[in-house]
Amino acid sequence: MYLYIEMWNVTTKWMKLDHEKRRKLMDDMHGRIKNMKASGVENLGWSRNDEHTPYRSDYRYMTVWKMPSKAEVEVLESNLEKVGWYEYFSQANSRGEIISQKEAIDFLVDIEETSTSLT
Repeated sequence: MYLYIEMWNVTTKWMKLDHEKRRKLMDDMHGRIKNMKASGVENLGWSRNDEHTPYRSDYRYMTVWKMPSKAEVEVLESNLEKVGWYEYFSQANSRGEIISQKEAIDFLVDIEETSTSLT
């Protein structure tokens, strides 16, 4: 199982679109997502980023997905590309295989300093 997190802001290009064109893009994306649900894709929710979140990211909107495999994550990414999502939203994504809290904590405790472990 994979988690996939999208965070985005609207762009000036989106703001210049009329409501009909905005709705068309969203309807197209909704149809693609609906088709993905048959393969076990689950959208856990959409949200506007709370302005009072400690250490808040600079992204205003977000959604979280639970995916049965990396292949399904790649289908979503492809669908986003096909509908032109990235033309209208500045976005950051995170994805990874779901691991237990114990695995995550053990990894962080045991991590060794390398160029990839540092920010």
